[in-house]
Amino acid sequence: MEKFRFKKSVLFMIAFSAVTFFTKAQKVELSAGAGADIVSSYIWRGQNLGGVSIQPTAAISLGGLSLTAWGSVGFENYDTKEFDFTLSYGTGGFSAAITDYWFDTPDINGDVNNYFDYAAHTTVHMFEATLGYDFGPAAISWNTYFAGMDYKTDGDRAYSTYIEASAPFKVGGLDMKAELGLTPWESIYSDKLNIVNIGVKVGKDIRVTESFSIPVSTKITFNPNQERCYFVFGITL
Repeated sequence: MEKFRFKKSVLFMIAFSAVTFFTKAQKVELSAGAGADIVSSYIWRGQNLGGVSIQPTAAISLGGLSLTAWGSVGFENYDTKEFDFTLSYGTGGFSAAITDYWFDTPDINGDVNNYFDYAAHTTVHMFEATLGYDFGPAAISWNTYFAGMDYKTDGDRAYSTYIEASAPFKVGGLDMKAELGLTPWESIYSDKLNIVNIGVKVGKDIRVTESFSIPVSTKITFNPNQERCYFVFGITL
């Protein structure tokens, strides 16, 4: 536990030093934003994590460096309740990020998880490293868990990995996006190499007044590994 807290302190110091460097070395502006999505189902990387959910987000950025808080709260008791922090950096088409996922789903006794429990063999936190590149017509990302509750059935660390390629396009004036995701080995997504996510998203702005519109979207997701299909509606506020 103490060793893990020491590692967290080192990461915080690195992040703080990076922010200080960018502030002094460049003329950059600090910006912030907030919003929320309401979705008919919480589908993530081809996995069903809950029903109707509210998903707030807030971010603060300094140059290419940003810190984002994101959460999800379902209306059912056993829907996934989640709170994540992501520290990311982007320049040009390249991006890198570290995400701390925290899940607070009650067990059958109604007990919930302690946010400050960072022990490895718990279902509380999972830490993921992400590398990505946006080529313009298409983008690709590699996401791997490196710490937290991520183990195979034999007890070895799984290093669960999700690789996704996506491409935006337009049809009839609608903004669309296609995505294909796979896991290369045994992980939380599958017991072996498998395609776990095939998705197509359609987005449109619904104009309310001359100066105000509400973005809405629909998304069809197939998970060939689990033989599942999902159709999700979302509103962004």
